[in-house]
Amino acid sequence: MIVFNKLGNLQQKKIRMKIFSSEQFYQADAITTEKQGITSADLMERAGTQIYNWLHHRMQGAQVPVHIFCGIGNNGGDGLVVGRLLIESGYLVHMYVVNCSDKRSKNFLINYDRIKNITKEWPKLMKSETDFPEIHPDDIIIDAIFGIGLNRCPGGWVKQLIQYLNESKAFKLAVDIPSGMHANLPLEDPEAVLKANHTLTFQSPKLAFFLPETGAFVPYFEVLDIGLDPQFLSETAPIAQLIDKAEAQQFYKQRAKYDHKGTYGHALIVGGSYGKIGAVVLSSKATLKIGAGMVTVFSPKCGYNMLQTAFPEAMVVTDKSDHHISEITTEFIPSAIGIGMGMGTHPESLSALKELFKSSKAAMVIDADALNALSQSKELLKVLPKQSILTPHIGELKRLIGDWTNDYDKLEKATAFAKKHKAILVLKGANTITIFDEKLYINSTGNPGMATAGSGDVLSGMITGLVSQGYDPLLSAVFGVYLHGSAGNIASQSMGFEAVTASDIIDNIGNAYLALFEQEPPPVEKEEQ
Repeated sequence: MIVFNKLGNLQQKKIRMKIFSSEQFYQADAITTEKQGITSADLMERAGTQIYNWLHHRMQGAQVPVHIFCGIGNNGGDGLVVGRLLIESGYLVHMYVVNCSDKRSKNFLINYDRIKNITKEWPKLMKSETDFPEIHPDDIIIDAIFGIGLNRCPGGWVKQLIQYLNESKAFKLAVDIPSGMHANLPLEDPEAVLKANHTLTFQSPKLAFFLPETGAFVPYFEVLDIGLDPQFLSETAPIAQLIDKAEAQQFYKQRAKYDHKGTYGHALIVGGSYGKIGAVVLSSKATLKIGAGMVTVFSPKCGYNMLQTAFPEAMVVTDKSDHHISEITTEFIPSAIGIGMGMGTHPESLSALKELFKSSKAAMVIDADALNALSQSKELLKVLPKQSILTPHIGELKRLIGDWTNDYDKLEKATAFAKKHKAILVLKGANTITIFDEKLYINSTGNPGMATAGSGDVLSGMITGLVSQGYDPLLSAVFGVYLHGSAGNIASQSMGFEAVTASDIIDNIGNAYLALFEQEPPPVEKEEQ
């Protein structure tokens, strides 16, 4: 048998990608067929062939039963192409048509006729739950029921079919997108979505792959290039941009031989309160570790000894108050400011925050209690410096923008907030999304081990350190998020997810820089037997 569960170890394909809407994909298809002088059926053949090549490379002729469930639209047509090519190569294929309507797409019918020319075992027409086939755990399921053109939620026996397939232990491969899921719309019924083990998506990933409510149905995916018109893909503004290694390499600024610590700025980290000095220790360490020339920490008096002991590379200035921040003063002009980590919400701290917003010219990274202060005070929002970088976790975000009904509503409200306040909003999560000027930047690094106390403090420090070095605020946010996730990935590789701490992320910031330019080993090709 083929051990397909090993596919769970695959990484998402590492190529530069824009993320397009369903409507943009339809435009790309139409322009491609016109400019390349091909039919839409030819384009479908190209897509199905890519799926077939992926399968054939892994199966190498093994006689594992393959069950292909085809809808009656173009996604079903893709499935028919895959089935025909597998049959022609001698694989053991069982095909089913999920007959949920009397309407059939033109390309589905073309490929249905082609199936008739190569096998006497035509696809089985499914009309009810009595037609559900028996599937062995070692078999393979290919889901080609619904694609990105889904216009209604699966119901009745079709929903029961999806649930039946979900209960199967067989390996489930989705064509383009798991059936029942929209590419860029909310879920209507989570119980009517196929839980794919792996998804082979065409040309670029879909926004739904990166959001909490829908991403769980796409644990692993690969992108297959089907040759859509490159000019259209290049010139069309996407609905989001995926930030991967290729982008991050371009962000990096090479240091010059005669640079000195003053070249990379003097960052100020403001925060801490009694019992919460550790937050500014982590944040300031990350600020220096990512490359700021100098770091000064402003904290209450109670933090002085701990900061001088735990982080000797930093300079420390203390407030007149012992336990909280009451007035923020420095004798230098900072190149960047990170504020809020462990600060608390004492009324004097909030007053000090307001005065800093009004007087400082430095770019700011605002986190933790400084974010909570913003959510409590409209007056603070009015004086929020332009292009401030806000880094809320989910609870802080709800306090800023209110509750939401689904992930897309969350993105819409967050985008409106960022636009109104001219802010850069970093939505922390499994796929952290940075929002600015109505544009979305989706991060590709990180892992569950980073869900640990202090991880967010480290991120704020890293972004502050990049701003201090002269990186643009938006670039600092996007690049900082990428490096933060990469450092967490490197840490988890040696100790596992559960053991990763915020300090481990800091310790691997240097390795994250090095990893930017490490060449990945070429894939090992298995020789044909």
